[in-house]
Amino acid sequence: MTCGKWVRGALILGLFSLLAACSTAGGASLGGTRGETRLPVVKDPAPIVSGTMRPYQVRGRWYTPKEQPDYEEVGMASWYGDAFNGRPTSTGERFDMHALTAAHKTLPLPGLVEVTNLDNGRRLVVRINDRGPFVDSRIIDLSREAANELGMLSQGVGRVRVRYLGRAPQQGGGTLLRASAPTPRISAPVSAPVTRPVSVAAAPAAPAVEEVSIYWVQAGTFSDQGEARRIADSLSGWVRADLNGGRFNVVVGPWDSANAAEAARQSVVARGYAGALLISGN
Repeated sequence: MTCGKWVRGALILGLFSLLAACSTAGGASLGGTRGETRLPVVKDPAPIVSGTMRPYQVRGRWYTPKEQPDYEEVGMASWYGDAFNGRPTSTGERFDMHALTAAHKTLPLPGLVEVTNLDNGRRLVVRINDRGPFVDSRIIDLSREAANELGMLSQGVGRVRVRYLGRAPQQGGGTLLRASAPTPRISAPVSAPVTRPVSVAAAPAAPAVEEVSIYWVQAGTFSDQGEARRIADSLSGWVRADLNGGRFNVVVGPWDSANAAEAARQSVVARGYAGALLISGN
């Protein structure tokens, strides 16, 4: 009898130990596990979305998407949320600001990148499924949730390292990783004091650059004016004739925001015009 009680006690203690172990395991969050040390292994890679690897133009600058297996870059990240939530991305997926996703200007879509906040060491993997940001000083545009997990939601931007991991799975792929040590900022060396006056020629003033403030979406170029007019009507756009080339461009817009125009371009692509371009002017 005493032996039976002892066995039952041992079994109960073992059960409690198992439950305690399960309760301390990291829980899943938005397609990933908090505190993971290993990068996700993709066994069901999604194909590159047709049309997303074509060169496109924003603010007078051309971007050429391409395979970049060794891509790694340090720069500034921004984030986007409510204004675009639910809208189609460049891959045709709906933007979910509560998922771990992001936009990049030239990496294959959809893809996975590791993003590290260099100021606090927080890391995560996000699914790249959109194009942007179209601001020179920024290298990636994060979803609201990704920015929150990296600790840069309140300041709006943050200093990050972005490393391309490869193709994304059919769905999801976002993963929260264990934080690394933050990277200290490197201060510029202090110059020695000047002991005598030095004459310095004044640099010529840089020419003023007129900022682009208007954006359109060019759905396509057609040789038949009637066809161009029909497509323009279906897209609530208009036809702009190319007198030199004898062709007719179907144009939608304008918008005063590059992000709003890009969202409209994605909608035009979703309507079946995969070659839609973002164009800009003054």
